[in-house]
Amino acid sequence: MSTKSLLITGCSSGIGLDAARGLRARGWRVFASCRQEDDCQRLRDEGFDSPRIDYQDEASIASGLNDVLEATGGTLDALFNNGAYACPGLVEDLPRGALREIFEANVFGWHDLTRQVIPVMRAQGHGRIIQNSSVLGLVAIGWRGAYVSTKFAVEGLTDTLRVELRGTNIHVVLIEPGPVTSKIRENARAPFERWIDWEHSVRADDYRSTVRPRLYGPYTKDTFELPAEAVTKKLIRALESRRPRPRYYVTTPTYLMGTLRRILPTRALDWVISKG
Repeated sequence: MSTKSLLITGCSSGIGLDAARGLRARGWRVFASCRQEDDCQRLRDEGFDSPRIDYQDEASIASGLNDVLEATGGTLDALFNNGAYACPGLVEDLPRGALREIFEANVFGWHDLTRQVIPVMRAQGHGRIIQNSSVLGLVAIGWRGAYVSTKFAVEGLTDTLRVELRGTNIHVVLIEPGPVTSKIRENARAPFERWIDWEHSVRADDYRSTVRPRLYGPYTKDTFELPAEAVTKKLIRALESRRPRPRYYVTTPTYLMGTLRRILPTRALDWVISKG
């Protein structure tokens, strides 16, 4: 049996990097893509195939996938869309440009790459498309409106795609982590500084006392936070199960919120979320 191939995005650190290492250890040929060429080179030095794919750069999506297909002879067994970032801030403080930019990276780029992969999987008669969503694709939490809205969009597109590809032997799966150790806070600093005029917000004091210490202060783990390998374990199931589930939850908060979303009225769920 030939080695199965897997393209993972966002592999410079965190979930993507752990997934790349974990799946390679299981015998997959992993194409570990990154947004920055320096990160790609670091992974090449580690022995990975590492095409550069920046979701905000359409040309890099096409060229990165072309590099993968040239290396495999035109096939790809699985895609794990993972790369994403956050832009903290109140919804009322989010300029149009901030939403446009984050949707390019967290939604439109995923959609573009997925659309280009589907014909390859159709031609070979099988495939797995795995989307790394979030508990914030199930419920909304304050100060995270930009990220939440992209994950809700990913959930909707993925659910629709799964229905449309039913019977094609292309399996479409959502992984929904809660708090997982990563560099998401560190990577959120630049978009926050670029887009959020917090000092002129009606809630500037809350930014000063809560948001900025979380972004710029010493890293502290969230309650129930798990290491990135917890996501890799669910990714392995999604990739290697004969009949994968439509969704895989990771961390206690995702299980809890997934349940509460189904059983509580909206106002009751809002109250629970507001209590942290």
